[in-house]
Amino acid sequence: MAAGLAAALVVCVLLAGGCSDSPSDLASQEGGSLGIVRVGPGQGVQIRSISTLTTRSDEPTQMTVRHAVAFALEDHGPIHGRFAVELGEPLDGRCSADGGRAAAEEVVADGSVVGVVGPSCSVTATEAAPLITAAGMVLISPSNTSPVLTSNLAGVPGDHYFQGYYRTAHNDLYQGRAVAAFVHEELGHERVAAIHVGDPYTEGLAQAFKDAFEERGGVVTGFIEMDPAATDLSSLLTQVSSGSPEALFMPLYSEEGSRLGEQARQFGGLEDLTLIGADSLLSSQFLSQEFTRGMYVSGPDLRFGENANWATGANAEQIIQRFVTRVGEPPDNAFWAHAYDATTLLLDAITASSHLEGRELVIDRAGVRRHLNQVEGVEGVIGTIACDGFGDCSPGKISIILHLEPDQPEASRSNVVYEFSP
Repeated sequence: MAAGLAAALVVCVLLAGGCSDSPSDLASQEGGSLGIVRVGPGQGVQIRSISTLTTRSDEPTQMTVRHAVAFALEDHGPIHGRFAVELGEPLDGRCSADGGRAAAEEVVADGSVVGVVGPSCSVTATEAAPLITAAGMVLISPSNTSPVLTSNLAGVPGDHYFQGYYRTAHNDLYQGRAVAAFVHEELGHERVAAIHVGDPYTEGLAQAFKDAFEERGGVVTGFIEMDPAATDLSSLLTQVSSGSPEALFMPLYSEEGSRLGEQARQFGGLEDLTLIGADSLLSSQFLSQEFTRGMYVSGPDLRFGENANWATGANAEQIIQRFVTRVGEPPDNAFWAHAYDATTLLLDAITASSHLEGRELVIDRAGVRRHLNQVEGVEGVIGTIACDGFGDCSPGKISIILHLEPDQPEASRSNVVYEFSP
């Protein structure tokens, strides 16, 4: 526990031996209380956010998620009107397993933290979720989409599912089905290659597409793992070309997607190949590149219309304007609204599972999970939110855009040519 908070914030674990401020004690309990957090007068309720602040190449990225979380905190206001919520310093998950472990260890070291919004990447969550949830905290991600973190949507938990993990992002089994249906039925393609980099997000989504496409009678000519460190992709593209595909599904991160897409456009025999990306490529930085002209990109449906967040009343237009005014530009991330709604889910759960004892706020950790487990029919910016038994809370709506003008990426994001709803 941080020294500055130790005197005011105590984690009381309901064990026979009394109270403890050790997160490891929380992890050792089975079937009992997850403990309580006491917030003293004048102190703040502690939550954290884990997002990708640096890429694998150590280039800084936009703090879109962090800003959305901060805006939601402002709009929601103090817990019970009296206890401010403090976000603490930004935690960088680095879109890596190591980054997830390091960020989670920092969170867990401060036993006063009630919950975390994040992380951004699925691979980060595979290491962060077990540590954070074992400490009695909850984790609500706005942008993890890998099925391994929740379930197969048929009652079977994923290999990396942990009680206390939730997300407002869709399950990629939905995105895989959407892309397969669009490519097979709308584009009429029968032969498609798929590229991934072997992590839970890219491989999971590529596999979801492969399974759904083959169910429709399509042929996946190559299911190929790309070395993210490779710069010359001629060998990989030769392998792609050997299968004579009509399209290439590339659910990659921006760095790898840029390298692959640019070289594919220049590779003999693949110049006219239909390129299809996914939600991690829905950024202005990626879409501003010339080779992206004519690409299709899938992702969460961003046509929020008049949808308003149930807790704050804010709608998409108002939040976007806040980005423009405060940050200087609109949000350049497909999951900014999911981050806003995830934050208010956490704040509502803290409110519902806490009460006043004299001048102290007492938060029941198990109560936070009970509240989230019962969320159903709540209206958010992203649409109607309902959490299933494995933490999937998203409406699951997917849209596919046709990107026409690299100098107008924002316009392309609303150029929807296909939509999917579970």
